[in-house]
Amino acid sequence: MQTENPSTNNRIGLLGKIATQPSFSHDVYGEGFYSFDLLVPRLSDTHDLLPITISERIMDKDKFVPGVDIDISGQIRSYNNFIEEERRNRLVLTVFAKDYELREGLHKENPNEVHLDGYICKPPIYRTTPFGREICDLLLAVNRSYNKSDYIPCITWGRNARFGSKLEVGDNIKLWGRMQSRLYQKKMEDGDVVEKTAFEVSVAKLEQAEQAVDFDAHV
Repeated sequence: MQTENPSTNNRIGLLGKIATQPSFSHDVYGEGFYSFDLLVPRLSDTHDLLPITISERIMDKDKFVPGVDIDISGQIRSYNNFIEEERRNRLVLTVFAKDYELREGLHKENPNEVHLDGYICKPPIYRTTPFGREICDLLLAVNRSYNKSDYIPCITWGRNARFGSKLEVGDNIKLWGRMQSRLYQKKMEDGDVVEKTAFEVSVAKLEQAEQAVDFDAHV
């Protein structure tokens, strides 16, 4: 399955403050990649701390220091990381920076914008909170070049949650929202409780495209 242009299926724009010193992550065919955390303000006066991956070929290492304001455009990427203490693979998200601009100040109407066009690849999970708020979790497979896909967790609320709960595996949807970080507590096998961070797209707008496909995804 392929949508028309994988380069436009997955877009994210972030304006935030570099929170950690970039550190070497990995290399691909001699091209080195670095990672750092970006502190992105929410409209509610809180922040999201989001992971960024960037190629050494476009970054100015001397200027990438904590406290610098930066405007990033790129894509949300996913990969599986084996967690030794849990003995299983964990889906990990990062923002792959394709371009950036160093800025002074964080003045922007929306500092965190995401657009995705992809396919439902697991049955939606609908639930309500103890206070009656409706939530639906979606896992979206988004095509990219070279027959690869990124698997991106998304969370919907209210009427979007009701709409999302009726979607089926293989449905092609488009959505708009923001990428967020969320702290949660996980109980380990030994009984210890550890604090972890989840990353997901909080959906503001959701619509279904006309086409649907047979989809069997193993994440």
